Amino acid sequence: MMDLGILVGTVTKFKSSKYPMFMAVVVYAIIHITINVLSIVHLYFSIFTDMAPSIKVTYFNIRGLAETIRLLLKYGEIEFEDNRIQSEEWAALKATTPFGQMPLYEEDGKVAWQSLAICRYLAKKVNLRGANDWEDLQVDAIADTITDLRIKIASLMQEKDEEKKEQLKQTLIKETAPYYLERLDKIAGENGGHFLTWVDFYFFAMSHIVNFLLGADGYANYKNLQAVVDNVQKIPAIKKWVEVRPKTDF
Repeated sequence: MMDLGILVGTVTKFKSSKYPMFMAVVVYAIIHITINVLSIVHLYFSIFTDMAPSIKVTYFNIRGLAETIRLLLKYGEIEFEDNRIQSEEWAALKATTPFGQMPLYEEDGKVAWQSLAICRYLAKKVNLRGANDWEDLQVDAIADTITDLRIKIASLMQEKDEEKKEQLKQTLIKETAPYYLERLDKIAGENGGHFLTWVDFYFFAMSHIVNFLLGADGYANYKNLQAVVDNVQKIPAIKKWVEVRPKTDF
């Protein structure tokens, strides 16, 4: 509300001039209305621009492909619903998804799929993209390479024939894993125990798969990769999340 002194000052100004009294009242009314309109506009933008989006991440009760998404959200201190479904719920849910797959990322009712696409989107939100287009290209190439290794190791988990499974395991341990890990270790070493931006979180999230294949000390011969894992886990928001997230094997 306008102060009485302002009104008196306004009226006095116009009384001392050639304007009649009613003009002073009109001017006061215009000022008063303008102040009220500006207050309403400010309140509107305070309510609607500060309102955080409603976010939900849907996946099985494992880390898997959703964990990098969760890590990026936690890093950015973005609130989200961690919607973990049981295996028996998947059949009914699958038919309602865009392409019959998870994880799903929902923001204000809009649904996105494909885990790495979601990660790239979130990386922009939390300022973990590359410094330029070339760096983004390198980041994407590293992410796709990690995916290649993940898929090869995952094939071991899916193999039902025990004899074939053992043969595949030996090939992965002796040939495939060293091939990828040596090269990734070199890249991480060139960047001081990091890859670039959000892909560090992706490698951290996928590291349990390497440990599944090579054991708990799977990075013993890859000090730069171990540094990537350690550097991510030292981030306060990530450290806290690791402590409180549901305990799962994968």
